Amino acid sequence: MTALSQRTKPTGPVGNSLTTGQLPRFAELYVLAGAAVVSALLLLLIGFNLVGWLVLTAVLYLIALGILSLVVENRRKATDRLVRGLVTVAFLLALIPLVSTLSTVIIQGAGQLSWSFITQTGGSSFNADTLEVTQTAGALQAIVGTLIITGIAALISIPIGLFTSIYLVEYALPKQWLARTVTFLVDVMTGIPSIVAGLFAFSLFSILVGPKAFSGFSASIALSVLMIPTVVRACEEMLRLVPADLREASYALGVSKFATIVKIVLPTAIAGLITGIMLAVARVIGETAPIFLAASFTDNFNSNPFDGPMQTLPVLAYTGYAFPGADIAASNASAWGAALLLVILVVILNLIARIVAKIFAPKGAR
Repeated sequence: MTALSQRTKPTGPVGNSLTTGQLPRFAELYVLAGAAVVSALLLLLIGFNLVGWLVLTAVLYLIALGILSLVVENRRKATDRLVRGLVTVAFLLALIPLVSTLSTVIIQGAGQLSWSFITQTGGSSFNADTLEVTQTAGALQAIVGTLIITGIAALISIPIGLFTSIYLVEYALPKQWLARTVTFLVDVMTGIPSIVAGLFAFSLFSILVGPKAFSGFSASIALSVLMIPTVVRACEEMLRLVPADLREASYALGVSKFATIVKIVLPTAIAGLITGIMLAVARVIGETAPIFLAASFTDNFNSNPFDGPMQTLPVLAYTGYAFPGADIAASNASAWGAALLLVILVVILNLIARIVAKIFAPKGAR
């Protein structure tokens, strides 16, 4: 027993490896603060720049944290801290353009956003008596056009995309030629530039209607070309996440395949399906090039998607800068207001999607 205890007793090096040093709890914050101060002092000598300061702070932080952890702790913990630091820095760098874009849109558009801006039609009016051109700020025609064009595109794309994904997951065999062809076409459509979709819709309706084929329905067809592959891919992934045991249990009870899909598969994946569909809607609701080509733009109120040009929020934001009216400042302000309205609309749609997904999701998944 004595020899066995002596043979199993930890030796010196092993005991030391289990009792290595540990950095203080807030060591990472201290290192970050020190790196920020040092980088600021260095840049003050050659000329301070905010972007350069952030980049230099991140580099000094990673180097200092890795060296300090290697000296105090051990190599494994130093590697772990270094990798976590790289992930954190990458996340913050990815967050910078998002925060910058949102803050710029909110700051520039908040002053323009008002009830009158939302409820009245904007445009220019000419007074024949005074020969004065008045610029009226309004986005009603753009809001209505956005909802109509996007709604028609969703009505076309969601059934096609959902049924295609159900076919690929539930019915198609892996090596079936039709399934491989559909998958290939979906992959190709995913990479189509948006302006190509607009040219396709405009060319199609020019052949069917004539050279002046601008309409909201034409723009909806262009958006459908962009939306369908996104819906197919998102719904396909969500349906594949449904456990096969649920399907097998339903089949074992004698339930048909169609009833299993409708009552078991779709309700189980409903939250993910709605999220994927809303991502597809958010993908196309901000498109400018295909709508600009297929529906053109107008300051007049038009709620008929089959006759004449229509205005949308992204096109209003673009034309406010590209084709300003007599009052350039007012046109630019309207562009920022339209951009902020578009962001708010996307947020509202996502909130509605989450609420609907929570209501219709199975009780165990809530």
